[in-house]
Amino acid sequence: MDDPRNLLDLTGRVACVTGASSGLGRRAAQALAAAGARVVGVARRRDALETLRSDIGDAAAAVTADISDIASLDRLVREIEAPFGAPEIVVHAAGINTRQAADEVTPDGWDSTLDLNLKTPFFLSKALVPAMKARGRGRIVTFASLQTTRAFPAGIAYGASKGGIGQLTRAMAEAWSRHGITANALGPGFFPTELTQAVFADAERAARNAAQTCIGRNGRMQDIDGPLLFLCSDASAYVTGQILMVDGGFTAK
Repeated sequence: MDDPRNLLDLTGRVACVTGASSGLGRRAAQALAAAGARVVGVARRRDALETLRSDIGDAAAAVTADISDIASLDRLVREIEAPFGAPEIVVHAAGINTRQAADEVTPDGWDSTLDLNLKTPFFLSKALVPAMKARGRGRIVTFASLQTTRAFPAGIAYGASKGGIGQLTRAMAEAWSRHGITANALGPGFFPTELTQAVFADAERAARNAAQTCIGRNGRMQDIDGPLLFLCSDASAYVTGQILMVDGGFTAK
């Protein structure tokens, strides 16, 4: 029997994390590197990416890009593969929430949300899958949301994109898992990130959200580490097409 303590070890693995300049994407990049992976962080903000690369050290590389530009996907993949080779782990953490009420949603706001949150995770995964197939192993991790299954005010475009992530995750699992490539999603509750600044700036609202959980508090950044490493490692070899809610039991109530 192999030592189960080694299941989360990512030494020698290469990972790509989108949205790595801040929030849960940045935390994901740090956690993967701490577990032994070499990590390529992708985002639009060069300065923030360079800070991340400096913090992690030689195990990190930075690629500055607008990943929603599907027309430039071939070039993006070449840049992702250049530092360490083709990644066998991809974490799709980039996202946007326009927070437009249903009566205020614009076509541009809708398109920008669905393009970045739903379209890009599929097409970037599709572009990286051939190298995973050749290796016989891959891990695709998307970010779902409370809004994958719940309707929130001023969240119709975001909710549609995250509902789509749930089905996309299952569909990618059906398409590629026979090649050793698993596809799963993390569903964070309320974590203190740039995307949720408005929520945490309102102490009363933040307290209500905490009370909605079974645990009685909102998420802390370190709460994402274990679930992420589980889905990116050998520990989840027989887990695919699943959404792992990391929400303190918010969706259980």
